[in-house]
Amino acid sequence: MIKMFRIDERLIHGQIAIKWSRHTGVDHIVVGNDAAAASPIIQKSLLMAAPAGIKTAIRSVDAAIKLLKDPRCESMKILVLVNSPEDAQKMVDAVEGIPFINVGNYGRIAPEKPGKPRRRYGNNIYCDDEEVECFKHLIATGLKCIYQTTPEEPAEDISHIFK
Repeated sequence: MIKMFRIDERLIHGQIAIKWSRHTGVDHIVVGNDAAAASPIIQKSLLMAAPAGIKTAIRSVDAAIKLLKDPRCESMKILVLVNSPEDAQKMVDAVEGIPFINVGNYGRIAPEKPGKPRRRYGNNIYCDDEEVECFKHLIATGLKCIYQTTPEEPAEDISHIFK
């Protein structure tokens, strides 16, 4: 079962390894990211950052969708990580059982697309027009969409940000 679905351009990092994995009580992490899945160096870096004792799978977005649809996942406690609203949209449209969408950090370090500047939409959320449309789509699914970098911070509903 998916315990948390998070958009965070850094994927696995200290907040994930120390705070979110403990807060959610997950026993598995699934990273859905095409670049990470294609790069042994990125995979090794992410696996080194993953918390000890938590099984971590790094897959392309399509392969992560297939993995999450496997009935065996129902008995697991899974944290799903993607690094863009586009990947989140693709996964949310294909995978059932996502309880909510947590946005951690997006757009500050991700490379800008040529001719598509980003604007600030909140603390640590920077988007171009296409990314805004993806966030609007995610909100329109009816899933609760929140911004929360750490469990200690209050969750902020992002639906008012992307009107």
